[in-house]
Amino acid sequence: MSALNHRLDGPGDAPVLVLGPSLGTTLDLWRPQLPALTASWRTLRFDLPGHDGSLPIHGSVADFADAVVDLLDALGVGRAAYAGVSLGGAIGTTLALRHPDRLTSLALCCTSARFGDAGPWHERAARVRAEGLEPLTDMFLGRWFTAGYAGPGVAAVRDMLQRIDPEGYAACCEALAGFDVRDRLGDVNVPTLVVAGAEDMATPLDHADVLAGGIPGAELVVVPGAHLAGLECPEPVTEALVRHLERTTA
Repeated sequence: MSALNHRLDGPGDAPVLVLGPSLGTTLDLWRPQLPALTASWRTLRFDLPGHDGSLPIHGSVADFADAVVDLLDALGVGRAAYAGVSLGGAIGTTLALRHPDRLTSLALCCTSARFGDAGPWHERAARVRAEGLEPLTDMFLGRWFTAGYAGPGVAAVRDMLQRIDPEGYAACCEALAGFDVRDRLGDVNVPTLVVAGAEDMATPLDHADVLAGGIPGAELVVVPGAHLAGLECPEPVTEALVRHLERTTA
């Protein structure tokens, strides 16, 4: 049994596409993209450790990536395309470095090779353990969406945050505190798309530039929106992802 809660959608005989969400969200983060993706791919969405139905993992992003491989093994999936947002993207980059034989392509959405200094992540982990996630919700929404955005994504994220275990969230913060693959990006050898939100405060455009500049042959696409661009402006994110997958899926 996998430690990661997951859901499969789309044709059973189609190529598999794994979809990883961001810290503080659930597999529902990818709901706007599903109609387009499930037309041609078997989508495998999973919840991050300690999020919704997934068990917490106290370890590194590498441990999270290994848990994804365990899930693929449990489902009998050999190779798959992968797309991830934020922490989900960091898991994807780590998969490409640790398990390159398992990926056919990679899409990194609103993510980074390093998410800043370790100190603030440890501080956030301690605060969440002490107070829970509710006191931080408005701060999250202010960083994840552009100023003035009041679309359905806000309510969706509020609902997702209520389904996150504070201890599991804190453990993910600690994993992010130790994540830094800037000096290893040149070893990523799968076709890679980098998608950046034009107004992303959590992972600004210079983070996307580092990824796209460091990964050989990577394509960079800048779309409207902020850290959860796939919710705020789903159409350009979906279009970029479908184009990438069509080019890289045999």
